[in-house]
Amino acid sequence: MSKVIKILGTGCPKCKTMTGVVTEVVKENNIDATIEKVEDIMEIMKFNVMTTPALVIDDVITIKGRVPSKNEVLALLN
Repeated sequence: MSKVIKILGTGCPKCKTMTGVVTEVVKENNIDATIEKVEDIMEIMKFNVMTTPALVIDDVITIKGRVPSKNEVLALLN
């Protein structure tokens, strides 16, 4: 079953870094996941997130306002 990963962020440097980290983890570990970037502020507001970047996995907010390590992302996806 494929996971749906959403990265909430308006394109700030931290948001781009988080996208890179998540993309690498998914590729390196052959994780079946779809990565969506959510840059629309109205869409981000629907998640009730005030600090970006935020990582949403299967509609659950897992990380807010910081860039996670690759190990942290891997642990969340397993």
